[in-house]
Amino acid sequence: MQDLMISCRNLAKSFRKHNPRQLLRHRVAGWFQKDHSAHEFHALKNISFDVARGEGLAIVGGNGAGKSTLLSVLAGLVPPDRGTLEVRGRIAALMDLGSGFHPDLTGTENVYVNAALLGFSESQTREVFQSIVAFAGIGDYIHEPLRTYSNGMNLRLGFSVAINVDPDILIVDEVLQVGDSEFQAQCLERIRQFRRAGKTFLCVAHNRKTLEELCDQALWLDHGELVMHGSAREVLDAYEGRVRV
Repeated sequence: MQDLMISCRNLAKSFRKHNPRQLLRHRVAGWFQKDHSAHEFHALKNISFDVARGEGLAIVGGNGAGKSTLLSVLAGLVPPDRGTLEVRGRIAALMDLGSGFHPDLTGTENVYVNAALLGFSESQTREVFQSIVAFAGIGDYIHEPLRTYSNGMNLRLGFSVAINVDPDILIVDEVLQVGDSEFQAQCLERIRQFRRAGKTFLCVAHNRKTLEELCDQALWLDHGELVMHGSAREVLDAYEGRVRV
């Protein structure tokens, strides 16, 4: 029997549509309508799949397919409306630049806060703090507020925290495309080490070569629906064939 790290059954997630030009009286009237379905955007529609220990899963699809919403649900950032989700182990997710960081706190303070959110104690964070700073490579900026950081520096620190808290599951949503090529190569090598250690990895990216190297499985979403789930090569072939048509 597979050692499952993530198990999803019939996950569904909807969001309310907002019309900024709608008159106030129409918006208030809408609050009392019994049928709100016309005002909902269905980001995920009954998604079911499993991810085994040590598996790498790529999630592909066009804009609005539901990729980031699915990762957010898996990471526990937003709850599903329906369905069941079981996750085993510690998850570290890099979803947006500076996600989980506060711009008015220093890099040091944000490291401790972010690590605590990922389940690390203060003493555990102290043990890996120098490794986090060294990998991020931002020097004395670690003592400055995050509002003074560039996008690349935010990425460096966010990824460094995520990878150094030794998660069981690492989730990355496209952000590795930001930053200089040297740091991108550094991140990819660290993810390779993470995968060789038998850890579970999920990502959204657009570079096929990277996806095939880091992921053995892939999941294709289209407008919130699961189109295909299988080997990375087969799913990417099918997805790219659809896109080219």
